Amino acid sequence: MDLFPPIEAHASGMLDVGDGHSLYWEVSGNPTGMPVLFVHGGPGSGTAPAYRRYFDPAYWRIVLFDQRGCGRSTPNAETHANTTGHLVEDMERLRHHLAVDKWLLFGGSWGSTLSLAYGQAYPERTLGFVLRGIFLFRPIETEWFLHGMGTFFPEAHRRFREHVNGESDDLLAAYHRRLMNPDPAVHLPAARLWCAYEEACARLVPRDAPTEMDAASALSLARMECHYMVHGGFLKPGQLLAGMERIRHLPAHLVQGRYDVVCPPVTADELARQWPGARLDMVADAGHSAMEPGARRALVGAVRGFQMRLG
Repeated sequence: MDLFPPIEAHASGMLDVGDGHSLYWEVSGNPTGMPVLFVHGGPGSGTAPAYRRYFDPAYWRIVLFDQRGCGRSTPNAETHANTTGHLVEDMERLRHHLAVDKWLLFGGSWGSTLSLAYGQAYPERTLGFVLRGIFLFRPIETEWFLHGMGTFFPEAHRRFREHVNGESDDLLAAYHRRLMNPDPAVHLPAARLWCAYEEACARLVPRDAPTEMDAASALSLARMECHYMVHGGFLKPGQLLAGMERIRHLPAHLVQGRYDVVCPPVTADELARQWPGARLDMVADAGHSAMEPGARRALVGAVRGFQMRLG
């Protein structure tokens, strides 16, 4: 079971969420169907039309949105008033705007983090979760991103590290200074190196010639990821695992690439062991990317399972 055919959005708009931020949102699929919210990763990556294709358009009312500072939301790469708490409340504001009672949350990587944070804040508005590449934004996971991935991709890590050699022993602080610099001659090379490092580690079989991101997309992804890492994801230590009591009763299907180097499987395993009602699929032929064939099939199957459950 693979992705559904391409579809177009039948409604879209910009939602003013305050603090100078406006969010792009769109709806596709069945206008009166069961609502599902696609929560993109990064933070800072934005959405794409292909993300509509995980869902049966005859059944689901498919909601996509670009989080603060990325995609078609404005202003681009803006870190002011951009925290996990802000994003959770943006999701709730969008729910009210679209007159949704409850929705299924579908999120991968950082999208799994934000989905869990929203679900724990608003369990009464959450039907369940389809989560991929689990990331809980604990210090050990940030440290793995910055250094551990180099165990498997030493060439990519060397390029990532060499860009700031001599500036600081602290990779995160060095990149943060560069990415927050207003001069494109400083922040754009750093953004491209950050994104290239992550891209190189994201697939079971890396692409021969990765597609280079446009400047705005590279900056929003790199700056936002770095901003959130510097601030510990704007979460208290262990917050998401500590908050499991609020959502333990809700159904969840966790999809994890066995060879996910960006978000290693140990985190998904730990979350599943604290969530008795959750199903964990370890996909044997997948890394981190949601678009790898094994991951695509597992995610579409997970959504289909919720479709059967919800009726």
